[in-house]
Amino acid sequence: MLALMGEGGGGGSIDKMEKEFDSKLRMQSNSSSSNDDNKNNNNNNKNNNGFPDRSKSFAFRAPQENFSIDDFELGKIYGVGSYSKVVRAKKKDTGIVYAMKIMDKKFITKENKTAYVKLERIVLDQLDHPGVVRLFFTFQDSFSLYMALESCEGGELFDQITSKGRLNEDDARFYAAEVVDALEYIHSMGLIHRDIKPENLLLSEDGHIKIADFGSVKPMQDSRITVLPNAASDDKACTFVGTAAYVPPEVLNSSPATFGNDLWALGCTLYQMLSGTSPFKDASEWLIFQRIIARDIRFPNYFSAEARDLIDKLLDIDPSRRPGAGREGYVSLKSHPFFKGIDWTNLRKGTPPKLALDPRAESTGSDDQDSTWNPSHIGDSSVKTNDTNVGVGSASPSETGSITRLASIDSFDSKWQQFLEPGESILMISMVKKLQKLTNKKVQLILTNKPKLIYLDPSKLVVKGNIIWSDNPSDLNIQVTSPSNFKICTPKKVMSFEDAKQRATQWKKAIEALQNR
Repeated sequence: MLALMGEGGGGGSIDKMEKEFDSKLRMQSNSSSSNDDNKNNNNNNKNNNGFPDRSKSFAFRAPQENFSIDDFELGKIYGVGSYSKVVRAKKKDTGIVYAMKIMDKKFITKENKTAYVKLERIVLDQLDHPGVVRLFFTFQDSFSLYMALESCEGGELFDQITSKGRLNEDDARFYAAEVVDALEYIHSMGLIHRDIKPENLLLSEDGHIKIADFGSVKPMQDSRITVLPNAASDDKACTFVGTAAYVPPEVLNSSPATFGNDLWALGCTLYQMLSGTSPFKDASEWLIFQRIIARDIRFPNYFSAEARDLIDKLLDIDPSRRPGAGREGYVSLKSHPFFKGIDWTNLRKGTPPKLALDPRAESTGSDDQDSTWNPSHIGDSSVKTNDTNVGVGSASPSETGSITRLASIDSFDSKWQQFLEPGESILMISMVKKLQKLTNKKVQLILTNKPKLIYLDPSKLVVKGNIIWSDNPSDLNIQVTSPSNFKICTPKKVMSFEDAKQRATQWKKAIEALQNR
């Protein structure tokens, strides 16, 4: 799949791109063939955990197919990243549903992400565990790469936390145990995930946890994953990756990351399950990092002693002291009193917590009435617009200024004044894309000092939605997923937006500043 990729969409570049792919595929096939001679000798090789030793033989399990995106019926968007979208896709001839990860070749090349994408494909191909999302096959066209992944119809764990406000301890224990089970396998393969968080913990249709998004994965030196040429992540495991609220202090201090990196993130995630918010939440990434380094943790009084103790140990400043990372390995973690009653042997046979309704499925107003999927941004027949690579550059200094007055020049346009009350002023405003039911609709998002948060149809000048304000982060929460993308989460709805000027963090700062005023 991943012999990326010529620039642009011209015929010469496309031909060159495809030739490079064919050359890489032959190299990989030869590598696989040379290993096939030893395949039978290695079939019975197991480590102490009973997992197959994949470092001695390798052949792609998930094939590169000659499919077209037209072979699939596309449904709702599961998620949006900086260079990809994950879309529900049903194969027309078989009816099988996949989560199709669609990646922009041009953006990947421009941002030097080729090795990361290749590594993600190769790692997913070799992982085989019920708690890890499975890769079934890949294909590509002139503009996009496609990974057909296991469809997790239960959505993100993040959405369950948001819908319920917070999880009860029994539900959190169940989910945490399944994450531990999957992490033990991932670590046994010599991999650090490096981006464990509720958004990357997906739920199957019956509610079991599956870890997704291996775009930041790091194979350790003794990894049992076969890494092909030109498919490697950064050379140093201490390189900053992941999401601010879940990053461990050793990474912020530029120390090499270990398996303890993921265990710290597990502690943050368990805290968020039980409280509804991350433990180091603050008004900006800089303040979050200061709290992480200072280990400024504030436990709600409703946490049980067992939950508090486990989180406290997982958030140890010393990564080697975190349960699961020491000499005892995962025995110390799985035997913690918080997990009392968990049947680790039959974990996946247990009954999962009841799923809340998917917030993305709820509709409000007329926005949903004309929402249709328009696949014009993908495939060989696509018409590329100027918005294709929006958000590559960094924010300008004027966009990262005071969070008390982040309004652009647009805020002084008289046409917006009709939506304000006397004495009300605009603090921040952007033309953004509202991502809903597979349609990217442009809306004017406005934050005022009332405080009020609304979005408008910029052409018809009508209010399309009024986001109910709350100073309580459990009722109004902003999650930044990339420089351009952010989610506004309320108890009944999760709304996704894309700001072409990469002001996702500024939106988060502005809203949280008002909440903390």
